[in-house]
Amino acid sequence: MGKRKGGHKPLSPCGTAANGPALQPRKTIFADADEDDSVAAAAAASSPNEERTEEEASNLEDTTCTPSEAIVGLEKTSADYYFDSYSHFGIHEEMLKDTVRTRTYQNVIYQNTFLFKDKVVLDVGAGTGILSLFCAKAGAKHVYAVECSQMAIMAKEIVQTNGYSDVITVLNGKIEEIELPVDHVDIIISEWMGYFLLFENMLNTVLYARDKWLINDGIVLPDKASLYLTAIEDAEYKEDKIEFWNNVYGFDMSCIKKQSMMEPLVDTVDQNQIVTNSCLLKTMDISKMFPGDASFTAPFKLVAERNDYIHALVAYFDVSFTKCHKFTGFSTGAYKTHFSGPRSKATHWKQTVLYLEDVLTICEGETLVGSMTVEPNKKNPRDIEIMLKYSLNGRHCPVSRIQHYKMR
Repeated sequence: MGKRKGGHKPLSPCGTAANGPALQPRKTIFADADEDDSVAAAAAASSPNEERTEEEASNLEDTTCTPSEAIVGLEKTSADYYFDSYSHFGIHEEMLKDTVRTRTYQNVIYQNTFLFKDKVVLDVGAGTGILSLFCAKAGAKHVYAVECSQMAIMAKEIVQTNGYSDVITVLNGKIEEIELPVDHVDIIISEWMGYFLLFENMLNTVLYARDKWLINDGIVLPDKASLYLTAIEDAEYKEDKIEFWNNVYGFDMSCIKKQSMMEPLVDTVDQNQIVTNSCLLKTMDISKMFPGDASFTAPFKLVAERNDYIHALVAYFDVSFTKCHKFTGFSTGAYKTHFSGPRSKATHWKQTVLYLEDVLTICEGETLVGSMTVEPNKKNPRDIEIMLKYSLNGRHCPVSRIQHYKMR
């Protein structure tokens, strides 16, 4: 993913200098999980961690991308790139080094051992087995760690090396295809969230496991997730990403602009670029929802907090663990949230930027209204189709438009 180069704030479209400091290189700031063990992460804006590759995020091509490094000595067992990609060390290193993510799960487990003591736990999408190890250390009776990729081989060795082979059983396969040696589990834990919360559609796998194995009064962790939307000024980077195609070394490649516009960008957003309030799009209760609930249409209303331009809408999400003795959760937002305020650390999810075809001129107090429709791609349900309808009846910019985006 590209990074913002920074820039200066343009003159206000409504006749005065726009409020706020000059734009800085795009960052995100997250409260260190170690500073407050009970709320191990926090809200928004941040210094980016390692970037995922352009191949992982691009939805310009349908071709399968090949990661650069595979587990040494292991043969690929799946033609599905989604699972194949999780056989590679780099993606697990990135997630483990995401301290907001990993420390939150660790704190949830270690500070709520009463939930795990003598309980049977199912870890969906176990990866290296880190969550299973946390659960075993917290006193779980047994943990079933299910991992579809060949990382399961490494997870077994990690479990054995750390002396938990009698507590953790690693199973290599898809949740929908494997059978557990038990009829029920007390807890399901998973780090299922993708970019834009729902990318990769792993949530349905968690819901399948919940319906098949979780006892009636069992616990799903995390159990709540919410998706939000806000609007940003982003002239310089939009120029670099979109308008670039108008003149490429002297050649007109503008036919690519429309496709480029349809590709959401996963990147960090500086809080100084945010022009409007944020709006809650969707809240999901993982313990009760149905698989179809991940497809939705939600209205939004964004009110300008200053005179400025709008180049893109930005989506981010919160997750929470409400069964803990003290509220715990984290946000991937780019600025203040109800979790722990504007000082925060980056997550590997960053934010999802949806560029608009129009450059919107908006004045303080004016309202951008519309709706967002989200649904899985019919051919590949791990991909996401997004339809955005928006309108602005501003003094300088009356506009109404429909745009489509694809995350793949």
